[in-house]
Amino acid sequence: MKKLIYPFLMILLCSCASLAQRQMENLNRGLIAVKENNGKVFVGWRVLGTDDEGIAFNLYRKSENQAVIKLNAKPITGATNFIDLKADTTVSNTWFVKSIIKNKEVDEAGSFTIVAKAPIQQYLAIKLKEIAGYQPNDVSVGDLDGDGQYDIVLHQTGRGRDNASSGLTDPPIFQAYKLDGTLLWEINLGKNIREGAHYTQFMVYDLDGDGIAEFACKTADGTTDAKGKVIGDATKDWRETANPRSPTYGKIITGPEYFTVFSGKTGEALATTDYIPARGNIGEWGGKGGNGGNDRSGNRVDRFTACVAYLDGVRPSVVMCRGYYGRTVLAAYDFREGKLTTRWVFDSQNGDNPFSGMGNHNLSVADVDSDGKDEIIFGAMVVDDNGKGLFTTGFRHGDAIHVSDLDPETPGQEVFGVHEIEEGTTGPGVVLYAAADGKVLFKAQDNTDVGRGVAANIDTTRVGAQMWWSGGNGLYDIKGNRIGDAPRSTNFLIYWDGDATRELLNSNYIDKYGKGRLFTAVGASSNNGSKSTPALSADILGDWREELILRSADNKELRIYSTTIPTDIKQYTLMHDSQYRLGVAWQNVGYNQPPHTSFYMGKEMKPAPKPNIKTVNIKQ
Repeated sequence: MKKLIYPFLMILLCSCASLAQRQMENLNRGLIAVKENNGKVFVGWRVLGTDDEGIAFNLYRKSENQAVIKLNAKPITGATNFIDLKADTTVSNTWFVKSIIKNKEVDEAGSFTIVAKAPIQQYLAIKLKEIAGYQPNDVSVGDLDGDGQYDIVLHQTGRGRDNASSGLTDPPIFQAYKLDGTLLWEINLGKNIREGAHYTQFMVYDLDGDGIAEFACKTADGTTDAKGKVIGDATKDWRETANPRSPTYGKIITGPEYFTVFSGKTGEALATTDYIPARGNIGEWGGKGGNGGNDRSGNRVDRFTACVAYLDGVRPSVVMCRGYYGRTVLAAYDFREGKLTTRWVFDSQNGDNPFSGMGNHNLSVADVDSDGKDEIIFGAMVVDDNGKGLFTTGFRHGDAIHVSDLDPETPGQEVFGVHEIEEGTTGPGVVLYAAADGKVLFKAQDNTDVGRGVAANIDTTRVGAQMWWSGGNGLYDIKGNRIGDAPRSTNFLIYWDGDATRELLNSNYIDKYGKGRLFTAVGASSNNGSKSTPALSADILGDWREELILRSADNKELRIYSTTIPTDIKQYTLMHDSQYRLGVAWQNVGYNQPPHTSFYMGKEMKPAPKPNIKTVNIKQ
């Protein structure tokens, strides 16, 4: 009997250690070239998460009618960036790379051309189809046509309203563009979807594993896809319009609600189902008081967030969330073979449930228990991959959250967040807790409503993340010790210069902690008023550093800014770390937050672990 048991145990242990591979986009090399002063051209390209550790590259340039020349004297085995000092920019030039695998060159998709006499500018410009009364807002990315290059999905916003305010809004409109400016499609969500930061949360991701990303969001009667097909009943107008003085004027508190998945390639609606959960009693979505109290004006009931998560460890699911001041509901959907099904629904139901009132204006996704499947970190609560509540810290609703391996000296990931203190409640305004079990590691600002907070390794002299928050009295290390003055901004983050620490992104400028301004995007503007957030910041081109996407000040174009600072760090694209990739997907949600990697990235970081992914080829 023992002879049978031991082999069985060995097989079990081996199977547990070898987790299934996650489906991931099949990206090309994402090469980008940026014309600089003094005749220099900065060139960068991707290392993929599936590449062998020893992969090397040759870089080539083709100048109009001249022969192709190799730019490197010996194979490039380190960081994937290069300064081309000899390009004649009075003519058109195209750069491309070939990988070297087992001493043989392999052709790679993805080249970049700078046309003759192009202006010196540190951005790609995407000219937009303008809509009267609208301006570009949040952006997400996905490979919408299966060519290995990221495409843009843009939320165009007209008149918008906060949930707390009455009034009519303009219909949310979404447009998809290729990086060369080609308009792929336009979707109008219609008058029965209210415009505002808390209403329309949109996900762009390859949900069915066919190599092409889908676009998914909440829809309603009158939503029109890119083919002109109307969802529901186009004649219905569910807006409250009877009394302009009513607190519900302009809001939509009756009528059907849907969830729709659209084709990323064509903008055509592929599948629609009822939105979960339905509104129910609109006066039962609030919390204990103050900012979180109950109302019947359509405020608390229409607080939405969303994310994508690998709930089975292999294929992505969409999780749509409603409510966070009190009743909190998360509904997980699978899109497989053209059909939408519900995987599970988490519902805190009422104020007696310890998971009620714990959600944020944002969320994060990570495998906190190391079982290969994702959990949803929703402020002061975590929902397991099976839709069951894993734990809650009890510290209630908040406005900002950061999840990563913030302390490399401690196993597992940490969650840093800030919290509102509602009337009748007490607690810390700032909390750091262990992502695996909710153990509190640091707390501060007792009984103080803290609106902003950030955690990341920004100090080039220190290992581990630093923490700071609005209304605080300094910068703290991850152990909770005050180590200096806080940065002037408490907002976004970006990898921009050559080291592994992160820079400070606020409005249209980038600062280095302790050193000052690195970059200003002159003529470009941030989004969302005083929140000053980018349209998107993510590693979508070139090496592992992040691009910054902003709208031009005249709203006529999107500008994709990319660094020209050399680095000696060889790192696979951050988009092949699934936690970071999912962070890019949820970045547009509610109060936008920057994405984070699943591993510690910063001063004295170890080589990033090999991602457990399998790229998906396009299905014909």
